[in-house]
Amino acid sequence: MNNKILGSQGEQAAADYLSRHGYEICVRNFRVPVGEIDIVASCGEVLAFVEVKTRSGLRFGTPAQAVTYAKQKKIIQTARWFLRQRHLEDKCLCRFDVIEVYVRPNGQYEICHIPGAFET
Repeated sequence: MNNKILGSQGEQAAADYLSRHGYEICVRNFRVPVGEIDIVASCGEVLAFVEVKTRSGLRFGTPAQAVTYAKQKKIIQTARWFLRQRHLEDKCLCRFDVIEVYVRPNGQYEICHIPGAFET
C-alpha cells in the first residue's frame, strides 16, 4: 500500500478513535510554513496537538520512535503558530500527543494513544 494512502487512513482511524473517546476534532492537517500538525483536538480544558504515525510492521521501529526530537520541535513551533492565529496563547492547557496506528494483516487498526508524549 502507498505510504500516503496508509498515512491518510491512519489519520482517519486516529480521528475516529479520538471522537469515540470524547475529543472534539478542531482541525485536521493544520499547515503553516514551519510545519504541520495532523490533528488538533480538544477534550475538556485541554487542547491536544496530535501527531499520527501509521505502520504496517515494526521493520523501521515503533511509530512513536519516528517522532524524533527535530520533529517534536517542528510540531511545537506549529502549535505556537496555531495558538497565535487564534489568540489562544496562555488561554488553554496544551498537550502534545502521539497516536500510533498499527495496520494488522487482516486490515484492522490497532490504536495506541500516548497523551503527553513530549513537552515544550
